[in-house]
Amino acid sequence: MVSTVFALMRRGLSDPDIWWHLHNAEYLLTNHKFIRADLYSFTLYGYPWVNPEWLGEIPFYLAWRAWGLIGIKLVSILAAEAVFLGLFYLCDKSSGNVKASALACYFVVFLATVNFGPRTILFGYCFLLALLIVLERFRSQGRAPLWLLPPLFCLWANTHGSWLIGLVVFGLIVASGLVEGKWGRVEAARWSPTQLRNLLFTMGGCVVALFVNPYGLKLIRWSVEFPFRLKLSVENIEEWQSVNFHDPRGKILFALILALILGALMTRHQWKLHELVLALCGLYSGLTHIRFLFLAAILIAPLLAKLLDVVPPYRREIDKPALNALLIVGMLVFIIRGFPSNVQLEESVEKDYPAEVLPYLESHPPSGPVLNAYLWGGYLGWRDRNLRCFIDSRVDIFEYAGVLKDYLDVIGIKAPYAVLDKYRIRYVLFPLNEPLTYVLSHDPNWKVVFAGKMSIMFERAKG
Repeated sequence: MVSTVFALMRRGLSDPDIWWHLHNAEYLLTNHKFIRADLYSFTLYGYPWVNPEWLGEIPFYLAWRAWGLIGIKLVSILAAEAVFLGLFYLCDKSSGNVKASALACYFVVFLATVNFGPRTILFGYCFLLALLIVLERFRSQGRAPLWLLPPLFCLWANTHGSWLIGLVVFGLIVASGLVEGKWGRVEAARWSPTQLRNLLFTMGGCVVALFVNPYGLKLIRWSVEFPFRLKLSVENIEEWQSVNFHDPRGKILFALILALILGALMTRHQWKLHELVLALCGLYSGLTHIRFLFLAAILIAPLLAKLLDVVPPYRREIDKPALNALLIVGMLVFIIRGFPSNVQLEESVEKDYPAEVLPYLESHPPSGPVLNAYLWGGYLGWRDRNLRCFIDSRVDIFEYAGVLKDYLDVIGIKAPYAVLDKYRIRYVLFPLNEPLTYVLSHDPNWKVVFAGKMSIMFERAKG
């Protein structure tokens, strides 16, 4: 499983958020103060902004300072490996079958690839696994270190906005123990008064711990409001789209749903109410927005491991230590030899971002506002500190202020000139195959000042 995660993650640094994450961490560690307003765009410069991921950005920045792009890749891989090792441990404790747990994790890893990359949400999923492991132990043994959860939520709130998912999962598990009974193959056991009191007290402590952050209530409000205010982002950004069952990831999810149905019909597995509730929550989230397929993988894997209990259990007496050691050595050799170099990572970055235009921007600094492609904003601002972008991948701030709508109007060729005039755009830096690129290339009022293999830059004619 470790080698599978590595194989799926070893190439590329394609997530556009990493560049402004690095920028944020650099600002924090250099100026010793938190960002409270936009500093990177000319469209919203000074606009109030909450950075809910400040703590999760620091490991990436420190690793970049130490080892460059290799450091960023290393942190990404280690975070993803930690998630799946935690998931394997949870599945094993839940099912009691180590082989079935391994198979379940191998299957769902392909759903999780949607978040494979230099993303702070990987830390959020580490925290989610820690929460699930503690609560699983509490349910199965009647005791667990619940005191760990408030500090965990404090760290989580300062690392990524997914703490809200953790609080919802916590609430669903507690609520599932408020009833007792058996309904066909679904059964529920009620918490004892002492257990319920301890859980509610712990949950209250977790809520209080959320407010230990540099933004106070503003950060809490941001995380709660974020999913409900991003209407344009949900409609237009790929990771917010629903699952497409025609692509490989959708087919894997369909196979997973089919496996769950067949498992329910063909086995005598008795479903626990909290297992069913979490599985349904994960499926709904993953089907609605593909960015939550990783969440679906985490919530469904323990149940899948139980349904795979037909797999013969592990038997220590037939284990072959020498063969296991050889396999581990082979895995380590594969990882060490297969780890990408800085040169390889730079080449992958150049395939996704307009590195080719940077020398031109250095020798010909723009003398006016630049309209840039959405996915390029963070990269351009990180590599050229004198350039303030039109937009970057911080969808929250740009949608709230209306800039994202104007950008969508431009790329959709809905009165593009009105938007260009509104922001007094002097330059346009876009991919070669965009509709706006075609329009401006046939407009005598705009001239090409740079053209590369993937990007083109226009300048508005004076007059």
